[in-house]
Amino acid sequence: MTKPHLILGIGELLWDILPEGSHPGAVPLAASSAVGLLGGAPANFTVMAGRLGNHAAILSRIGRDELGRLAIDRLDPMPVDTSAIEVDPAHETGRVTVSFVDREPRYTIHQPAAWDFLELTDEWVRLAERADAICFGSLAQRSVESRKTIQTLAGNTPSACIRVFDVNLRAPFYSPEIIQESLELATVVKMNEDEAPVILDLLGLAAAEPAQAQRDASYLRTAAGRLLQEFPSLSLVAITRGRRGSLLVNREEWNDHPGFPIALADPIGAGDAFTAAMTHSMLRGASLATLNRAGNRWGGWVASQPGAMPPLPDSVRDAIAMAIDNED
Repeated sequence: MTKPHLILGIGELLWDILPEGSHPGAVPLAASSAVGLLGGAPANFTVMAGRLGNHAAILSRIGRDELGRLAIDRLDPMPVDTSAIEVDPAHETGRVTVSFVDREPRYTIHQPAAWDFLELTDEWVRLAERADAICFGSLAQRSVESRKTIQTLAGNTPSACIRVFDVNLRAPFYSPEIIQESLELATVVKMNEDEAPVILDLLGLAAAEPAQAQRDASYLRTAAGRLLQEFPSLSLVAITRGRRGSLLVNREEWNDHPGFPIALADPIGAGDAFTAAMTHSMLRGASLATLNRAGNRWGGWVASQPGAMPPLPDSVRDAIAMAIDNED
């Protein structure tokens, strides 16, 4: 029997705190009229990677508080390894307060949070040294301590490890230095179409006026090409486009997928599912077209469900896997 691949998601584990009754997938919070959705891009990624059959471990940090206990309770039934999650005695579990103005969400990412103090331990280094793939983002690097830990772990992975930099630009928690250093460590970068022109601008690589060109496929291919040229360690650039699918570009070819029609329930976590499915397929040597199909299938499924970690029946998982395999 083939040993499962070891995949690590490194960074923020947090709760989105919402008004009661505002989201069907949220869980009640004790002594509060608010409800919560567990998330954080690395955590969402890792849960999906585990659901696809990998040994998926979350490397994050929670507080010694109710939200921390609730996070572990929520994750325990899922096929994800939580044994390496750190517990911070002094800082609270991460929170994002979500409010609504004219039905549009507004986010307040509270700081400091426990995940701002990721500690580089021997256990984490040993995991990194055995990892087949890791995923890290920009948000968790907003603090010097976590930034150093994340970058050190990425630098301690084997040469064959797939190192995914999943860009998640949340103002004001990013800088040209964070983007530059992360891209130098990554073999894969994933972003959305709105982030692509921002990244080029931050790096001084802007290829066109972003406001006019950000949704144009030829512009996005050019943007991907510039990143591949600038960062020799990169082998793949993935750009998601919401309902309109995604573009994958490597050094030999590109593939543009139109996406699959869905009844949208909630876009939260869809991009993270895309990244996990793409990484899972890369570890199996799949073609660029298959990577794109897998990412869109799984990203679309998450978007059709409430919450970033919706229940996944075995029958649904098997049906999606079969659809991906049979679409050649």
